[in-house]
Amino acid sequence: MNKGKWNMGWIIALIVGGVAGWLASIVMGRNASMGIFLNIVVGCIGSIIGNLLSGPLLGIRGSVQSFSLTGLIIAFVGAVVLLGIVNFFRRGKVR
Repeated sequence: MNKGKWNMGWIIALIVGGVAGWLASIVMGRNASMGIFLNIVVGCIGSIIGNLLSGPLLGIRGSVQSFSLTGLIIAFVGAVVLLGIVNFFRRGKVR
């Protein structure tokens, strides 16, 4: 296993997760209340949710460990779903 490639995969995952989480927080109106750390967490968890939803439903998989537009879109959609769930339980409405 190439250790340098493994480390680069994690760096890419954090960057893509951060971008996906940031974009989702803008769409869901939570950008002011979230910092970069929460954006990364939401984006990475959103990627997992997006892959769980898109795999069985659409038959596509995205990976944030090697950059692809499909992976970014799937992470973004998953992050929006995650923030929608959080908003629902905190505010009583999705948006």
